[in-house]
Amino acid sequence: MKEAPVTVTCGIDWSEKHHDVALVDKTGTLVAKRRISDDAEGWRVLVELLAEHGDHPDDPIPVAIETSRGLLVSCLRATSRKVYAINPLAVARYRERHSVARAKSDHADAMTLANILRVDAAHHRPLPEDSELVQAIAVLARAQQDAVWNRQQLANQLRSLLREYFPAALKAFHVKNIGLTSREARAVLQAAPTPGAAAKLTFRRLHALLRGSGRQRNIETWIDRLQALFRVEQLRQLPLVEEALGRQAQALLLQLDAACRAADQLAEATGEAFGRHPDAAIITSFPGLADLTGARVLAELGDDRTRFAGARALKAYAGSAPITRASGKSLVVHHRKVKNQRLAAVGYVWSFASLRAPGPRAHYDYRRAEGDRHSSALRNTFNRMLGCLFHCLQNRKTYDESAAFPHRRSMRLSHAS
Repeated sequence: MKEAPVTVTCGIDWSEKHHDVALVDKTGTLVAKRRISDDAEGWRVLVELLAEHGDHPDDPIPVAIETSRGLLVSCLRATSRKVYAINPLAVARYRERHSVARAKSDHADAMTLANILRVDAAHHRPLPEDSELVQAIAVLARAQQDAVWNRQQLANQLRSLLREYFPAALKAFHVKNIGLTSREARAVLQAAPTPGAAAKLTFRRLHALLRGSGRQRNIETWIDRLQALFRVEQLRQLPLVEEALGRQAQALLLQLDAACRAADQLAEATGEAFGRHPDAAIITSFPGLADLTGARVLAELGDDRTRFAGARALKAYAGSAPITRASGKSLVVHHRKVKNQRLAAVGYVWSFASLRAPGPRAHYDYRRAEGDRHSSALRNTFNRMLGCLFHCLQNRKTYDESAAFPHRRSMRLSHAS
């Protein structure tokens, strides 16, 4: 259903220190413009400007802006008005509808944004009306995801550095569930960042380091293994070069240690906030989703059930649904590149972890048998699970595998026999 056209629309071209505001009527005529500061006084001026041109709590003037973040956007959303975050690339294309000279100004961009809402509001979706709790979960979940990515990046840098002068350290901590990000590796390498220092580690010193890192089991076995690896003959850098590389490794270890602690603390805070949300029970009922991954999914979906027109819209947003390009006799189907990267990342983890359940596993095996690669089959499984999640959230139901995969399980059993 098309929405009734609004009388006045507002466009805001934002920047770090000030924002340009433009209001146009239903004919596209400029009725007001103002440059406001990025503070409380600027917000007061904006509210007064909107009120002068018909803004009312029951019928607020919609606003278009090129970002979905920041204090200004947060305050606008708190007024329960429709706020449209328009992609800057789309704004650039709209700008070229009226001029090919490629002229640009902040006021002209604000006008363009206002006119986008005037003529094409139905083709854009406003920011969701998420609850305060889910917005807090989104902040924590995204920060934790960033910390995990930062942790892995630092671990990769450390691994690359150790290969240059201390490969025995890589072998020492290349154990199942143990890596360079583990507390054991960080404690030992911080105390002995060079082959020379590691070879001098005594039984007592290693015992203290491992106990201090939190390890409680198989400590003596670990000590024997580490001493055997560290004291074996190996290629070495020149003494001064080795010492310098050790200092560099210690600096990386300090950053890695901070990233690991940040990821752990944020994971705890995210899980605690997620547990208070009413959708948590539904989301974690799905195979492959726990508190942390469930919180990441909720952070990107939100709890505004009108945000997506249907399951297809959600799948396109997540990038799990394929995209078709057809022109003449050419027909190409491939995966989406423009998508919510955070949701796509947790979707890969979710679909892979869900393979322990019979239904998702049978669906994955079926897609593989049809010729899909591993990544394509996982993406298809994620696509199926996402549709089920949308249905469950809309109808307030928990996951039911017999309803989600009514045929795949029997197919898997028949293949097995």
